[in-house]
Amino acid sequence: MSAVDGAPLRVVLADDDVLLREGLASLLTRSGCEVVGQAGDADALVTLVRHHRPQLAIIDIRMPPTHSAEGLDAALQIRRELPDVAMLLLSAHVEVEHALELLDGSSGIGYLLKSRVTDVTDFVEKVRCIADGGSFIDPPRVLAWVSARRRADPLAPLSEREREVLVLMTEGLSNSGIGRRLWITEGTVEKHVRNILSKLDLADSADDHRRVRAVITYLDATT
Repeated sequence: MSAVDGAPLRVVLADDDVLLREGLASLLTRSGCEVVGQAGDADALVTLVRHHRPQLAIIDIRMPPTHSAEGLDAALQIRRELPDVAMLLLSAHVEVEHALELLDGSSGIGYLLKSRVTDVTDFVEKVRCIADGGSFIDPPRVLAWVSARRRADPLAPLSEREREVLVLMTEGLSNSGIGRRLWITEGTVEKHVRNILSKLDLADSADDHRRVRAVITYLDATT
């Protein structure tokens, strides 16, 4: 896990579900992290982060008292006050659009649907990536949000699978990395990438990189 001078990764957890919170604490501790605080509401979360200055805060978007967006509001406050604290947002619902203010252009930020956490090792890897300054947005959630907007954009010609590949391209994954994530061959990924570049009308040029231009096109179309 990420560490400073060999010390374990320091984490604050915020979720009003005590069993889930304790389960995460146990998992992270076994994985070499130090859980320095746990909160059941947004105010307690902000207080703990201010006091402990953790490297990472794992935050449930919906918390008391209204169970709407208190966790997200707290995350925005933490990002303004303590921009060096990385954050992983957890949600039981599709709330990507409301989280875009935090996710847009930020590093050390992750968004993950709780029901998508099916592999402990993969989850811990995502935690490490975000704590190291990386970003992760659960791809199917982004795709659902994009589809829901239903507006004319340059991504409209892309198939669902091509959109999945493009989203993973925005995470900086190579073709082989995308293939492993989607359980398809590298050759199939290469075919999807060629289709994406063609459908986005990105002509080959010696002056720029079409893959980077595809990622920029995606970000421009979804923000």
